[in-house]
Amino acid sequence: MPFLKVTPEKLSDSVVRQIEQLILRGILRPGERLPSERDLAEKLGVSRPSLRDAIADLAERGLLVSRAGSGVFVAEVLGSAFSPALTQLFSTHDEAVIDYISFRRDMEGLAAERAATFGSETDLKLIDTIFGKMELSHQKRDPSDEAQLDAEFHMAIIEASHNVIMLHMLRSMFELLRQGVFYNRQTMFRNRMTRDQLLDQHRAINAGIQARDPGAARAAVAAHLAYVEQAFHDQMRAEKHESIARQRLEQEASR
Repeated sequence: MPFLKVTPEKLSDSVVRQIEQLILRGILRPGERLPSERDLAEKLGVSRPSLRDAIADLAERGLLVSRAGSGVFVAEVLGSAFSPALTQLFSTHDEAVIDYISFRRDMEGLAAERAATFGSETDLKLIDTIFGKMELSHQKRDPSDEAQLDAEFHMAIIEASHNVIMLHMLRSMFELLRQGVFYNRQTMFRNRMTRDQLLDQHRAINAGIQARDPGAARAAVAAHLAYVEQAFHDQMRAEKHESIARQRLEQEASR
């Protein structure tokens, strides 16, 4: 007979499964510190030895890391989808930037469609709240806060798509963008006219999602990333022209 004896699950296994789910769903993020052992054991309703067993299991599998004197953290697993050599290759070829933007256009368009369709009311409220912060930051002369909120806005949409594979893949891609592997986001936000247009584009994305219109949300993402691609081309052309102009100036000065 194909039956197996039912055995009670160890408490530590239940803890492992719960923490795994929180990491899988992107609720616990890479680098995030877990509560202290005492507080976490109390929150989970388990003994501290059971919690230690669970943490040891997760640490052995590379999901958690213990730092002496600091605590237990979610492991920094983002970016591991690409080897350092490949990441370096991305950073030195414009072709990779164009392909990256194209990839984002396809994947984030789908994410926006899914967010408009499957996102909960709380998901949509979070997206709208982040956009509201973008509008407030837009009034500042320093664009750094707005650039950071731009990434948070896109990630909130990806989270609202409720697809964990897409979530972790695109978080990895955004981490490379944050590191400046593909292009400098801060440069785009320094131009006031560009900042105005980017804000309008994010407004259109938010409007499509809030209206639960998948087609409008996807089209707004496509328009936004088409603009980003054109801005990248314009920036590269401007830098090339500046380099040529400096060579001419140096040559004139030497005559």
